[in-house]
Amino acid sequence: MKSTGIVRQLDSMGRIVLPSDLRKSLDLEERDSVEFFSDDGMIILRKYQPTCVFCGGTEGLFPFRGKNVCHGCAEKLGLLAKEN
Repeated sequence: MKSTGIVRQLDSMGRIVLPSDLRKSLDLEERDSVEFFSDDGMIILRKYQPTCVFCGGTEGLFPFRGKNVCHGCAEKLGLLAKEN
């Protein structure tokens, strides 16, 4: 992990502002979703990208019962009609 040397304080509602250079380097635009992780006392932020609940793939996703499933996994599970 690389330190940026930037320090920010939380406001009264627990918010922080991400510096514009950091937003640009992570390709974060206004209204993008950010995913939070915690690990050994650290908070890790990552631009949210939907993935298949089964294989973690990011291509060809569609919602199924509130979860993202890719076409490959859907075929294996019999959720899609296989083409002849």
